[in-house]
Amino acid sequence: MARTERIFNLMQALRSMPPPVTAAALAEALGVTPRTIYRDIETLRNMGAVIDGEAGFGYLLIEDASMPPLNFDDAELEAVVLGLRDIAQVNEIGLADAAKSALTKLRARLPQSQSHRIDYPVHGAKRYFSLPEPGIDADTLRRATWEERSIQFDYTDAEGKQTVREVDPLLVAMMDTSLCLLAFCHLRQDFRAFRLDRMRNLELTGLSFRPRRAPMLRDCLKKMG
Repeated sequence: MARTERIFNLMQALRSMPPPVTAAALAEALGVTPRTIYRDIETLRNMGAVIDGEAGFGYLLIEDASMPPLNFDDAELEAVVLGLRDIAQVNEIGLADAAKSALTKLRARLPQSQSHRIDYPVHGAKRYFSLPEPGIDADTLRRATWEERSIQFDYTDAEGKQTVREVDPLLVAMMDTSLCLLAFCHLRQDFRAFRLDRMRNLELTGLSFRPRRAPMLRDCLKKMG
């Protein structure tokens, strides 16, 4: 296989395989050695692709410099607009203004033949209830999760028992009646769900669990169903 073709196939594999994908899995898919994958990953990075991860943990394609500009078909655009309009009604996670801003930017980037679909979509979203307000700052939690930094907070469970928890935050899940943080709990040495409205006094511990968030989240979702 020519090197140019191999590099192209590696990019396609990073796009399509469930992240984080290990060098061993990429090597098997492309019929090369893991050492070749390591070299080709560095080549792609030098070409402008942003690839997170490292040997031993797997790789995740964050930004693909070769992808074309925004190009949605009608159904894809409808799904994006529906999701953003739904989020715009949920103030509790601090993303309402961001969703509205994203819609404005999306409208500006789309061709005129599609931009009107943002203002007059076929599908709509309406919420008739509010989720319990988080007891901590949602922006701080979101930043800690993205940056893969451990956090500590006071937590009150359903029986009213209070504990101090140190966790690796993985995902904020929007449930029907509450917002929950899925995380790896250092105290229990296992994955746990914590309601944001029962959390108080959130602090960053200074510890990092980078670059393990992606495989940990995959294992967490698998275990918790």
